Amino acid sequence: MVYALLSVIALLLIVLFIVLNRLYNLKLHFIKNKKSSVPDIKKIWGKFDELLVDMIAIHNYGMSGIPKGKEDDFYKMALDRACDIVDSQRGSIMIYNPNDNYLYIVADKGINKELVESVKLRPGDGIAGRAFEKGEIIFVTNPQKNPNYDKFLGYDEQMDPFVSIPLKIGGKSKGVLNVHLPKNKNSFTDLELKFLTILADEISVMVENIGLYQSIEKFYIELVETLARIIDAKDSYTGDHATRARERAVKLARKLNVPQKMLRTIEYAALLHDMGKIGIDEKILTKPGKLTEEEYNQIRKHPEIAYDILSPIEFLSPVAKIILYHHEWFNGMGYPDGLKEEEIPLGSRIVSVIDAWDAMISDRPYRKALSKETAIDELKKGAGKQFDPNVVEAFLSLIEEEELSR
Repeated sequence: MVYALLSVIALLLIVLFIVLNRLYNLKLHFIKNKKSSVPDIKKIWGKFDELLVDMIAIHNYGMSGIPKGKEDDFYKMALDRACDIVDSQRGSIMIYNPNDNYLYIVADKGINKELVESVKLRPGDGIAGRAFEKGEIIFVTNPQKNPNYDKFLGYDEQMDPFVSIPLKIGGKSKGVLNVHLPKNKNSFTDLELKFLTILADEISVMVENIGLYQSIEKFYIELVETLARIIDAKDSYTGDHATRARERAVKLARKLNVPQKMLRTIEYAALLHDMGKIGIDEKILTKPGKLTEEEYNQIRKHPEIAYDILSPIEFLSPVAKIILYHHEWFNGMGYPDGLKEEEIPLGSRIVSVIDAWDAMISDRPYRKALSKETAIDELKKGAGKQFDPNVVEAFLSLIEEEELSR
């Protein structure tokens, strides 16, 4: 993974060098053009500066790592920059999905929303699909009369001449940048097309970067699921406890209107909340009788063990914090730090209720499973003491809904 990230950084630096070199050569070309008037040259220099600012913004956005769920923000920013550089009010970015072999609009400007949601192109379909398939820039001067175009976009979009520029890395197309001609112009200038091409090159690198981060995240997801299976296998009495906790935690988080960006973190925390038991003697975990004080103190260490294992992994660092505090009590009598009420992360309060519920309705080494009615009573008794009362209320509502749906 480290080598992959270093490769991306090296690629970004190489592309940035190439692009800056192209910018420099373009400047020299226009400075040497004796026919250009002083106002024209000033305008050109202004456009160069604008392009450089746009490229740096796109480059920095990508280098900082595009967060999960923020890809759309990046695409919108990139499209806005591309449209601004040629004063266009209409455009789109389409990205290829290899899973179903379609190009989809991921960012749009000035295009009918129904159209955005419905349009998808096969490589070779329409102008954008042809640009993608051929890896070549295609400029359409009269789109309403072009049979390759009219069935793919709406009436307003058919009126404007536009250019489709493939987003390519290593000769392989990843998507298409479409920019429509402003209504006060007859065509794009050579300079504007060069600007858009340079900008498309930088966008292409970031698209590749997004793909890499998604691949890395997929690897981590598989790693998380494998770790959860290892944990459940170590304590045979928990069975599929981690998976059940994961499913209920996501439902409960949604019930509590937890922001979308937090859902994945809570999901993984529920899946790995017993991770620290890897460091606990299996004989203690499966002991059928009452634990000694020393054995209980060993058990109490599992949140901190999990934190020490997971926190150095950047992707799992927020997850580690939730796990660390999932045995804190709402009244401050829990462990490891004696946090109380809102001091305890919401994710930890959610996992606490989920963990307790599943433990109560499951067989344990020292007792048989409790009935659901008894478990519900225990949660109600613990509300405001061990558990966040709002979380308990939401969870019991969820249980009631599940019973009614059966």
